Amino acid sequence: MHLIIAEKHDAAKRIAQILAGSKPSSKRVAGVDTYCFDDKVVMGLSGHIVGVDYPQGYNNWQKVDCKDLIRAEIVVRPIQDKIISALQSLGKKADRITIATDYDREGELIGVEALKIAQKANPGLHSDRVRYSAIVKEEILKAFKDRGDVDYSLAASGEARQIIDLVWGAALTRYISLTSGRLGKEFLSVGRVQSPTLALIVDREREIQSFVPKPYWEIYADLEKELAVQHAKGRIWDKAEVDGIISRLGPVGAVKSIETKPRVDKPPAPFDTTSFIAAASGIGFSAANAMRLAEWLYVNGFISYPRTDNTVYPPSIDLKALTRLFLNSAFSSEAEKLLQGKMQPTRGKRSTTDHPPIYPTAPAEKGELKEDQWRIYELVVRRFFATLAEPCVWDATSLKVDIGPEPFRANGTRLVEPGWRYYYPYSKAEEHILPKLEKGERLRVLGHSVEAKETQPPARFSQGKLIKLMDELGLGTKSTRHDIISKLYARAYVQGNPMRPTNTAYAVVDTLEKYAPTITKPEMTQTLENDMNLISERNIKEDEVIEKSRVMLTSVFDELTTNQDGIGQSLKDGLRTDKIVGTCQKCQSDLIIRRGHRGTRFIGCSGYPECRFTLPLPRFGTVVVTDKKCEEHGMLHIRIINKGKRPWDLGCPHCNFLEWQTKKAQEKADPTKAKEKAKPKAAKATGAAKSKKKATPISQTKGDGLVALSGIGPKTLEKLTGAGIKTAADLARAKADSLAKITGISAKKISAWQKAAGAMS
Repeated sequence: MHLIIAEKHDAAKRIAQILAGSKPSSKRVAGVDTYCFDDKVVMGLSGHIVGVDYPQGYNNWQKVDCKDLIRAEIVVRPIQDKIISALQSLGKKADRITIATDYDREGELIGVEALKIAQKANPGLHSDRVRYSAIVKEEILKAFKDRGDVDYSLAASGEARQIIDLVWGAALTRYISLTSGRLGKEFLSVGRVQSPTLALIVDREREIQSFVPKPYWEIYADLEKELAVQHAKGRIWDKAEVDGIISRLGPVGAVKSIETKPRVDKPPAPFDTTSFIAAASGIGFSAANAMRLAEWLYVNGFISYPRTDNTVYPPSIDLKALTRLFLNSAFSSEAEKLLQGKMQPTRGKRSTTDHPPIYPTAPAEKGELKEDQWRIYELVVRRFFATLAEPCVWDATSLKVDIGPEPFRANGTRLVEPGWRYYYPYSKAEEHILPKLEKGERLRVLGHSVEAKETQPPARFSQGKLIKLMDELGLGTKSTRHDIISKLYARAYVQGNPMRPTNTAYAVVDTLEKYAPTITKPEMTQTLENDMNLISERNIKEDEVIEKSRVMLTSVFDELTTNQDGIGQSLKDGLRTDKIVGTCQKCQSDLIIRRGHRGTRFIGCSGYPECRFTLPLPRFGTVVVTDKKCEEHGMLHIRIINKGKRPWDLGCPHCNFLEWQTKKAQEKADPTKAKEKAKPKAAKATGAAKSKKKATPISQTKGDGLVALSGIGPKTLEKLTGAGIKTAADLARAKADSLAKITGISAKKISAWQKAAGAMS
């Protein structure tokens, strides 16, 4: 039996259909779907099926010295038990195994992981490797005809990355989290690539905040024939000079010169991963979402492999034949027009041999795909067409006009031949047509204006621009950069797009830059990235690179331990500001995010116990304090981040709570109406985020039982939720005496509620 291993289930299914020439039969092995035809069985993995980790004894953060993790034993653990069982079962029966995972460092490692498991079950198993860049018939058949050997060196470079990232991430994350006292779900994440990337964002924000705008002025004049001109000096930095120019302006402008020249815009280069993510970011896609959609399109045969550094089409791609495929598609007019031209492809700066640039591999109809899939697919198709199109040609006109002794100018552009812009509308350029004029012509001045402006700070990084910068600095790889950015959001280090660092990010980066700057500089990770490339090229051994990284990390820990007291204080001071939501209107103390009993969270006054003002917060998700302030209550807006879900903009916690109280009072007054509303829409946080209305606290979804208890009104409910009591079950489990001390409610009354609550829960 011939066993074929693909990286994912969908890829396995498609490869099996291509090789079989018809629909293969499906069979479940150890709970895993496989596809069978002739003597062949194709099965898909689910990415990595094993992972590197520390032995069990190292899991206790409090008992294990962080520095011990640098040289601790690394073990391999199974993470996909069903798939491993299926591999073992099929491996025993097979006499031959072909690795057909994605052809890159990660894919090679995933393939080798599967191969080792199968060969352990059957040591005599013969292995080979197929490499392809698109899951389409011609390429898959060619790949299986030209099988080669597994590249163990490429896999070793991937394994080195796993081990190095584990060691750096685990040791540094534990150290910083323990030193700052941020443990549990709120631990502080530090990483070999993540931290230098975060430092770029924080440093850019510092530039913006410290930027001192410089005033300048621009002078404009309106002339006859609807001609607007600007003073030739452009920005004028001295107001006195501006006043002098205005005083010298005459009533007539004389055309001094008109010069028109052709201007050529060259077509863009083919998409590599970095430029694709940047382009997708420009039309509203996050880096992670763009790659997820591109991966789906690749697996389903619509585009080529989306993880590539190549910007030069290889000669093996028949570009004209590929374009002809689109003659009967939604892009038929574009394809027809393109085939009438020279179709000379552009070339980018990087050429690699592993994968071609990203290009469409098959036509698709809009109805076949979801809207976001179609938008990414269309972007790839149009970029491909643009790289084969003619240059865009403009007529660029430069006009000089003297008004009195003062020189003015205007620039005009007229589109002569759209060229590649016809196919690629994402890169906009507008015409600016000047009126017909002759040299020496005199035009009456209709008026003039002076615009006072200021220099602007540097722009924040969009995800696309940050990916480009990471690429330039050698931070991460084409396959990992979008994941790094996703982690920064998930850890509540950044928010928005363009990205703004949170106070937590400032605290971490400021501390590391002061006491252990190596962690925040790109040079360290650049060195290790280059070494990992050398492993794949067989110029250095995996163990040597891992040892080198451990030596580097040891020197970093020497810096950290020398400055441990300063690091702890710096982190605690910085992190405290990230918990301040506003000022208490009752006592003017800080309102701070706190944790109550059983992991509940609330906003409490730092003036406690004298001031007992509290507001409830959702139990789950990371709480991010934004810089948007409520005008009525002076509180900063809250955002809740749950992994894998859209961020929930809760808004002002006080407004949110008051709205919830009003709603509960209305429901209590008319319970029948409330039940009808509750059936189709059960308090969805995501719905609140989408509608951009004030969201309701999560506590309301569990709080109906408390409201139903006799004697618990809005004010009492506020006290209970502030103490961490969100449900009838919470109330039933609480200690009456302790709860009475926290809330100021009599223990007798609480005990009576507990009896009723116990019956409800």
